[in-house]
Amino acid sequence: MTIGAALRRAAENFPSNPAICSIFQGGLALTYAALDAMSDQVAAGLIAGGVKAGDRVAIWSANRWEWLVAHHGAVRAGAILVPVNPAFRAEEARHILADSGAVLLFSPRSFRGYSYLSAITALRDVLPALRTVVLFGDEAIPAGMSGWDDFLASGSTVAREEIRAREAEVACDAPCHLQYTSGTTGRPKGALLTHRGILNNGYFVGLRQRLGPKDSICLPVPFFHCFGIVLGALAAVAHGCEIVLPGESFDPLETLKAVEGRRCTSLYGVPMMFIAMLGQPGLAALDLGALRTGAIGAAPCPLPTMNAIVDTLNMREITVVYGMTETSPISFQSRADDGAEVRVSTVGAVQPHVEAKVVDPSSGATLPRGQRGELCIRGYSVMRGYWNRPEATAEAIDADGWMHSGDLAVMRPDGYAQIVGRLKDTIIRGGENIYPREVEEFLLTLPEVSDAYVFGVPSQVYGEEVCAWVRLKPGSAAVAPQIQDQCKGRIATYKIPRVVRIVAEFPATASGKVQKFRMREMELEHRTLEERRPA
Repeated sequence: MTIGAALRRAAENFPSNPAICSIFQGGLALTYAALDAMSDQVAAGLIAGGVKAGDRVAIWSANRWEWLVAHHGAVRAGAILVPVNPAFRAEEARHILADSGAVLLFSPRSFRGYSYLSAITALRDVLPALRTVVLFGDEAIPAGMSGWDDFLASGSTVAREEIRAREAEVACDAPCHLQYTSGTTGRPKGALLTHRGILNNGYFVGLRQRLGPKDSICLPVPFFHCFGIVLGALAAVAHGCEIVLPGESFDPLETLKAVEGRRCTSLYGVPMMFIAMLGQPGLAALDLGALRTGAIGAAPCPLPTMNAIVDTLNMREITVVYGMTETSPISFQSRADDGAEVRVSTVGAVQPHVEAKVVDPSSGATLPRGQRGELCIRGYSVMRGYWNRPEATAEAIDADGWMHSGDLAVMRPDGYAQIVGRLKDTIIRGGENIYPREVEEFLLTLPEVSDAYVFGVPSQVYGEEVCAWVRLKPGSAAVAPQIQDQCKGRIATYKIPRVVRIVAEFPATASGKVQKFRMREMELEHRTLEERRPA
């Protein structure tokens, strides 16, 4: 089954059930029948605009109801959706739009004070494949772009039979998402995911939450990421649930009020989100009695936080999820009746129809349960490959179809997995993957910087924070805040180093190879000394 067919089935089975409620957009609500009909309008608009099956259609936007409608219409028409992180700035977005060859872009005018409109206008000359830009909203539209309402109306000449014919041509194993993720080298790479992969993944994630057509999922996690679009939106379609959008981006009080107002039964988030919600002064006055389950992942959850999620937020059946974009994304998930110890010490049991093994990173030999090694995944959920990068694909997926995660894991005797570290250099800050080389390359463009190395350090709130060790050019007297200030507005906020340390040299081997692990150790030693220093 394709995503388009699954949505049509949900519209037939639950036509009057709420599909989307966007609290911050005036409480706008769409039933499954309305979502299905509007998705047809988007598909018709794309067909009328010459978008063919396999063409890439991008969305650069924070969460809003139009995002989901545009998504469903694009994949129904056989296009491959390219989600762009709303926190990205012009150069970061340019790389994804150029690399994917996107022919059409959906976007609002701005987000958090950053003008997408200005960025897109400046980028169009260097994006020859980008033929069409569609702006969400009803404001005046600049020349050379289309408004959302006009775009929907543009498909009115496309017959219903033509939409159905296009949809029927889309195979269940056809690619439908190009999700950009930080890899082991260079800039973010596009993981090519299929209808079968992400639709089934959403279905099984919802199954472990025991979701059904009476459930309502509060979704403060972003659509551009698999957490929002697969675990949230596609799980909802597969089980006939409602998606509630509390805001364009996460706000703890808005999220809690949305849970109360819509009587949400499920709530998604990373640990830092739950910590922020549990710290709200007015929490005790809110009625969260409808909450039952949810999904938490992307970083380890401390035991006190997990206990508070269960006891204070009433999420007795919350599930822990683990995965990676390249596996559509979830491979492991705890069960609804698992206890707190299991939820904080493991990532649960392997998902149905997915294989997992732990191997020796050096030899590739499968290790017995209880031994530490690299976690590998095989099954329907593994990506087709990295977009236009066969060598990178071959490095990630071996000849037997196993996706090498780069994570160090231990498989317990009961089949539950514990993630104990990472082979990869990737920093995971609050659920966002950050590749150090990308930040390093930016820092090297600053006039004061001679050399820079970036790595992660522990954070109680975000799991990890970005730390940069920087060597200045001769004669420069720049200080850390100046380096950080020059990052603002030029790279995504979450990539800006939280700690910048100006150094004269870097720890290195006798052969001159820089040792990032020693930098991290020295940074943690420095932090310990600062904490012990008398006030």
